[in-house]
Amino acid sequence: MAVATAVTLNLALAVEVEGTRFDENVKVANADLVLNGTGVRSKFGKRYVAALYVGEKSSNASAILAARGPQRIALHLLKDADGHTFAKAFSSAIEDNTSAGEMASIQDRVKLLAEIMQSMGEVKAGSVVLIDWVPGKGTQVTVNGKVQGKEIPGEDFRKALFRVWIGENPVQDDLKAGLLSRS
Repeated sequence: MAVATAVTLNLALAVEVEGTRFDENVKVANADLVLNGTGVRSKFGKRYVAALYVGEKSSNASAILAARGPQRIALHLLKDADGHTFAKAFSSAIEDNTSAGEMASIQDRVKLLAEIMQSMGEVKAGSVVLIDWVPGKGTQVTVNGKVQGKEIPGEDFRKALFRVWIGENPVQDDLKAGLLSRS
């Protein structure tokens, strides 16, 4: 009976999207984060399911971008992807959501992210890419539990990166809406 109750409670604390399970709560740098929302990136078919984890739920993208604590974007790949494609897509999407002046100040870090993404090589369907922001440390990319490259410093960089999904010009409007919907 206790096992059945534990399984039921565990299932109640998860959300499933496109067959991908997302926990309602995660820890990043010893901070408790809650699932803010989920969505599917579907350019040229369903590419990945994304989840946004924050310290406090909000449907306001500006409030999330201004928040000071750790945050996470989790990407569960539905199709194989290569690191070069990731790098190109991320760099382009960051540029689409960043002013020329701000882009000039983060360009070296965008290049570092592109190098990290390219070094991932082929990332198979079913893989999990975590993008974690930890204040005072930076943005860390992890693939299937393995840290990729070094932390990328700067809250300005984190904001530019997270605007890829929840900025004024997101990679996909309904994905943005989904990431902001569970508040």
